[in-house]
Amino acid sequence: MRHARRRVVRRVTRLAAVGGLLLGGTLVTRAVASEPAGVSAVPYSSARAAAGTGTDLVARLGASRTAGSWVGDDGRTVVAVTDRRAADEVRRAGAEPKLVRHSLRDLRSATRTLRAAPRVTGTAWAVDYRSNEVVVRGDRTVSAADWSRLTEVADGIGGFVRMERTEGTFTTRLNGARPILSTAGRCSAGFNVTDGRTEYILTAGHCGPDGSVWFTDDRARGQIGTTVGRSFPGDDYSLVRYDGGRAGAGADVVAVGDGKGVRITGLADPAVGQRVFRSGSTTGLRDGQVTALGATVNYPEGTVGGLIETNVCAEPGDSGGPLFSEGVALGVTSGGSGDCRTGGTTYFQPVTTALSELGVKLIVSAPAGAGASTPPSSAPAGQGAAGPGTPTPADGPDAATLLARLADPRAVGPGLLVIAGSLIALVATRWIRTEQDRKAYRRYYSATWG
Repeated sequence: MRHARRRVVRRVTRLAAVGGLLLGGTLVTRAVASEPAGVSAVPYSSARAAAGTGTDLVARLGASRTAGSWVGDDGRTVVAVTDRRAADEVRRAGAEPKLVRHSLRDLRSATRTLRAAPRVTGTAWAVDYRSNEVVVRGDRTVSAADWSRLTEVADGIGGFVRMERTEGTFTTRLNGARPILSTAGRCSAGFNVTDGRTEYILTAGHCGPDGSVWFTDDRARGQIGTTVGRSFPGDDYSLVRYDGGRAGAGADVVAVGDGKGVRITGLADPAVGQRVFRSGSTTGLRDGQVTALGATVNYPEGTVGGLIETNVCAEPGDSGGPLFSEGVALGVTSGGSGDCRTGGTTYFQPVTTALSELGVKLIVSAPAGAGASTPPSSAPAGQGAAGPGTPTPADGPDAATLLARLADPRAVGPGLLVIAGSLIALVATRWIRTEQDRKAYRRYYSATWG
């Protein structure tokens, strides 16, 4: 009877182990499948030098002989050119030429024609340097008739205007990444800036009109400040003046979630092809790639131009949050389509444009030349000091955080743990059976020869 029970236990254990292997394999497969597609983009440190080379070459060769520049997947500068002599000059400068049909002058003329056409809410366009096209996108709110009329405009421009329908709706993301709330809704703080006397939050212009009062919660407690200047539509930026005129300790840090922060060390314009990060109060830290510059979006509230186009996702409440790379401030979240489950397109107001128009300077962790000021020396409590662009835990992850990560169905870790446990169970049952057989063998022959 005891032997029968042992056999049943061993069989159940083996079946459970085999089931565990299958379950673990399924978890790993689903986790890998659910991971977002890898971003073939280069970090900002490499992109900045490459972008400078490309910009210089485009300016020197002219808009009729070039069609933009970008950073290739290998980090090299790529310049689109319209003739072989220009290609030779690009090679001599150490960059990679790409011969294209349409010049930058042609592409810019196309965008001017689109802007002059009757406005269609729910559309956006940008110049795609890599494909040498102007890409026009229409969301699900655009009627068939409006889309047909816009397509006729595109056809009249030429074959280098590509029409695309997109999922979702182009909306502003109203609902430093820290949440700020007013009667207009919830937004995210972007970067801290100063005019030399008073300190402000730079955020999105659509977040609220002048005079909007901002709080740290939805019960109107913990007043932060008041909107004192904005531009929207046209642009999408605004200033929130801190109550008391000071941001406090850690004005040079943007939050990225889980008690982490990133020190902001400077500002710049991004390059097409570079890897960027966005932080927001709804979806936290997300990354992706710059896909175009100078984009135009026709929101329901109005048209905004000169935006940075990316494939980073965002959701309502992320509006105004910071876009940066390696601690360099690039933009604040304006709007887009899609979400962080299915992906989407997100647009950002360039920081350089906003600061120039507002007459303020970015607060950074160290002097970084024009447009920067010396910040307070310490980070806010709970954020910790992070290296440029490197989020760092303040006190290390707690048990709840680790448990949440292990339980995340999108993580590979749970599947690997299940597989490892199942293998151990299989080996253990095999070893136990072998050991029992050996003991039975010894007992049998001991009784036979003893």
